[in-house]
Amino acid sequence: MLSRRSLVLAAIAANVAPIASAFATETRTFDSGSFAAAQKAGKPILVAIHASWCPTCKAQKPILSELMAEPKFKDLIYFVVDFDTQKDAVRFFGARMQSTLIAFKGTTETGRSVGDTERSLIAALLNKTL
Repeated sequence: MLSRRSLVLAAIAANVAPIASAFATETRTFDSGSFAAAQKAGKPILVAIHASWCPTCKAQKPILSELMAEPKFKDLIYFVVDFDTQKDAVRFFGARMQSTLIAFKGTTETGRSVGDTERSLIAALLNKTL
């Protein structure tokens, strides 16, 4: 039997979930035209060099999703580059391996990390886009 406290917490969670998802940043597959337009507009940008088979990339994904749901990142544009199929983009960004995260503020690269799975380090990188 559910306690009154459990019911109240469930009701709160049900009402907060849609609000949090309203702030979630859209994930886009990288294409050079959209990236250039975002840079020209001076947008905050995160580029993730990702591979579906990479355990580090899999560990980064929920951290990035959680962080990008924060209201302060609502304008962040998040591009994903497939390490295996988008070799030109991987070379363009000078990435040597998957699990590379690159932050931009407009046309300026503000930070880069490789293999980070610590929430605080990824948060610090995202903050550099603001």
